[in-house]
Amino acid sequence: QVQLAESGGGLVQPGGSLRLSCAASGIIFSLYDMSWLRQTPGKQRELVATVTSSGSTNYADSVKGRFTISRDNAKNTVSLQMNSLKPEDTAEYYCTAHYKWLNYWGQGTQVTVSS
Repeated sequence: QVQLAESGGGLVQPGGSLRLSCAASGIIFSLYDMSWLRQTPGKQRELVATVTSSGSTNYADSVKGRFTISRDNAKNTVSLQMNSLKPEDTAEYYCTAHYKWLNYWGQGTQVTVSS
């Protein structure tokens, strides 16, 4: 059974930092492109960052220079380091795994940026 378990969300003040982690099981992790997406009620889902199976990274313009995605194939984990957080970063953050026609999602973790 495939599981993607996110952790690390919470409440942080503007300008602060959080680190999200996602632990994957039930997949050959090294084959998968891993991404973080976020969803805010009433807004479109946004692809925040991706790290491919080869280690290449891509970011949404809204987070470039502030967020860093990384993966550890030995531990089957993907992380998202979020710095200089803004209120507009408030959302439910989801870890996803993609390989060919296979797509898996975690349950999500809430990030709230507020003073």
